[in-house]
Amino acid sequence: MSDISDSLSKADELHFTRPVPKSAGAQMRFLVKQLKSTKAVATTLGISQRTVERYVKNQIKQPKPELAARLEAEVRRRWQPLVRKRAREQAARTTGLVIETRARFGFTAAPGTTDDGRMRRITQHLPPEYAGRLFTAQETGATETQLRHITAEALQEIYFKDNGARAGSLLVEFTDIDYVDIAF
Repeated sequence: MSDISDSLSKADELHFTRPVPKSAGAQMRFLVKQLKSTKAVATTLGISQRTVERYVKNQIKQPKPELAARLEAEVRRRWQPLVRKRAREQAARTTGLVIETRARFGFTAAPGTTDDGRMRRITQHLPPEYAGRLFTAQETGATETQLRHITAEALQEIYFKDNGARAGSLLVEFTDIDYVDIAF
């Protein structure tokens, strides 16, 4: 997984206290309860209102793969919002988060030093302020590029500059991401 936003959402799921509904009927009933009408669910999923009603009544049990993927994504996005919020608030206030990534890191540094990018595998704890910035950016609809920029800045300060103890003028580029896993 090379998408930071997806990795943050996946980390949310580790905090769920109940399993996400598995059957299409249960997922549809959950969405109808959340969105308050079958029409809203139909609009969200791009299907007819009658189709939603048939899933709710278990008249249809197996959705086509495209619909199953959209349905699963919508349910996961809305599942246990208070649990998700509490976990994010704790990470942003006290615990921070742990990022594991394999990516190309290039540097803009003083003349005479190597600034060629190379693949590195890094596992690093990031303090709460960076967790808060990432969560806020994701919730306000930041692009993947903006999330990468925040992550690169965090890794630059914590990992490469060792909280200002070395490499003061170093600027880090975070590109060619092989994978990113985030936990909090």
